[in-house]
Amino acid sequence: MRNPKHSAFTEFPGLTMNLNSALNSFKSHLAVERSLAKNTIISYERDLQEFIAFLNEENCAQIENISEDLIRSYLENRLDSQHLSERSLARNLVSIRQWMAFLVGDGLIENDPAKHIELPRYGQRDPVYLNETEVNLLLNAPDISTPEGLRDRAMIELLYATGMRVSELINIAQRDLDLDSGCVIAHGKGSKDRMIPIGEFAHEWICKYLEQARAEILSHAKNLSDDKLKYLFITQRGGPMTRQGFWKLLKTYALKAGIQKELSPHKLRHTFATHLIAHGADLLAVKEMLGHADISSTQIYTHVSRERMKQIFIEHHPRMQH
Repeated sequence: MRNPKHSAFTEFPGLTMNLNSALNSFKSHLAVERSLAKNTIISYERDLQEFIAFLNEENCAQIENISEDLIRSYLENRLDSQHLSERSLARNLVSIRQWMAFLVGDGLIENDPAKHIELPRYGQRDPVYLNETEVNLLLNAPDISTPEGLRDRAMIELLYATGMRVSELINIAQRDLDLDSGCVIAHGKGSKDRMIPIGEFAHEWICKYLEQARAEILSHAKNLSDDKLKYLFITQRGGPMTRQGFWKLLKTYALKAGIQKELSPHKLRHTFATHLIAHGADLLAVKEMLGHADISSTQIYTHVSRERMKQIFIEHHPRMQH
């Protein structure tokens, strides 16, 4: 039975533990105290190493810095970039939950950041998306009188215009953007690049950002390098925005816009596809723009077609009451 009172980290609050040390402690707990099978421990370790790699990318190196927002962002990213099933995603969350519960139980962290995150329910569900009014409210939320606000408006416009993954958005280099043709190259998973039209509104706001804001943001940056300067959307650190940073911005702007739905970059991707289908786009064309490997991944958006058919039936069938 573990006793957090005997933890050096409880007795000496100034101490901290890095992620890999915390994982090794958890593995020992699984083997010695819970006597789990070797393959089960390997499965836990595989899931948590993926999570740790994400945390390192987000500059989270210590266990006390793991937050509920970071865990949610990680799960969104896994669902989006790796097309995980809900069952696989649920297993990932179980691994994180078990690790966090262990850390709390040993007194290594005070609060469990995973306890309010629900397991996904199995079965096909329609994607959550914004309606067109909500999109306009979101787009108008950034303060475009500031350089950062102009950048954020351009980023949200581009994400809604292209449906790209957030990892693709933050990694766009200036050379990937062709304003003359109105297209951008998205670097997808597995080195699969695709060219996507950006539309006139995103084109307009990207031009404003480049002309009025980018240089101003860079003027406050330190330790600039050519490698960092290549990115289209940059922060005052001089490098690209992180997934977590953009996710937090979206949440802030959704709150400002009065949007009640839980918003994430992945849901803007849903919104892009849903609105295209609603306005008559071909499913195969949407598949190519989203970068889906298989049409089955795109078919979740046919819920729009079902709703349209139902509405047409209600409005035009002679046996329906008007």
